[in-house]
Amino acid sequence: MKIDKRLLSASWDSWVRNEVAERAGTRWLQWLWTLLFAAGLAGFFTVLGFFAFGRGTGAWRNLAGWAEWYGRNFIVCLTVAGLIHLLFDILRTWWATPARIQQWKDWQRSVFFTGVPLVGVVIGWPIGVELAGGSLVRWLSTEDGKNIIVGSIVISMMLSLALHYWFSAKSRQIDAERRATEAQLRLLQAQIEPHFLFNTLANVQSLMDHDPPKAKQMLASFTDYLRASLSTLRGEHSAVAQELDLAQSYLQLLQGRMEERLRFEIDADAEARAQPLPPLLLQPLVENAVVHGLEPSIEGGTVRVSAHVDGQRLVLEVQDDGRGLDASPRPGARRGNGLALGNIRQRLLARYGPGATLDVQATHPGTLARISIPLQATTP
Repeated sequence: MKIDKRLLSASWDSWVRNEVAERAGTRWLQWLWTLLFAAGLAGFFTVLGFFAFGRGTGAWRNLAGWAEWYGRNFIVCLTVAGLIHLLFDILRTWWATPARIQQWKDWQRSVFFTGVPLVGVVIGWPIGVELAGGSLVRWLSTEDGKNIIVGSIVISMMLSLALHYWFSAKSRQIDAERRATEAQLRLLQAQIEPHFLFNTLANVQSLMDHDPPKAKQMLASFTDYLRASLSTLRGEHSAVAQELDLAQSYLQLLQGRMEERLRFEIDADAEARAQPLPPLLLQPLVENAVVHGLEPSIEGGTVRVSAHVDGQRLVLEVQDDGRGLDASPRPGARRGNGLALGNIRQRLLARYGPGATLDVQATHPGTLARISIPLQATTP
């Protein structure tokens, strides 16, 4: 996996938002954030310790002392942070799944995301102290040692609460930014192109003169398409079944114009149809298959739309047997294929992180576009 700025940003966001369906990036990258967090926390406790126990200016100039206490604090912080990380991984796998967390009330989330770090501190702190060369038994035998233990626990608890609220605020900010980005992209994608509108109405008008029944049928298909697209646009969530219905309305409408030059097949099992899906995610692929694959071809062709569950992933495919990716562009042909695909990739990244993919490949003849989403991540 290529490590770039986008992946690092998505990985950091998913580390902060512990309730996300799938962590972005590899597992070791998530542990790297925990390691860096522990390193920063160790620095904080080291400075705090010198403020509390440093005697004279010599203590602040003692680099060996700084290094020694930073090392000890780092061991303790890494033990605690690693244990908290491990607890969250175990719980999100066996009990506190992302789907369940999203159904919790605010107070339940607060209890969970505060309680787990506190458990990690209570268990991990004594272990870390022993690993760092300290001795709780010896500390408990002196008054200063008892004060250090009590003070450390209180500070750790306060810090856990503060970090929970900071992470919660950061999570809400990230979620708001994701929703804003997706809303903007959806609005751009959902705009009905003027030439499509005008061409359809012009076809209906011309058919009224010599084939009124067909004009009526085309107008009915156009009405169904507008109703389906506007309904999808208004909602924040959709489902595979709704997106397939929208694709069918669109293809039926174009079939009235292209007639025998356009054929289509839609195939999806019941499990796939029931899966949630962001609105208007599939439609651009269907449009590309017709506009860039079949319309430029004299013979036309077939568009095949399918949806199925493959293991733990939802797979959506749109395939055509038209001109294909290798065909030279026609003079005056409309652009936008790359823009639409880039739009989809941005939406997938904003919603699911790098775990969801869009792959486009030549099939000779035609083109195959495949969207793959982790099944657990499709929970709205």
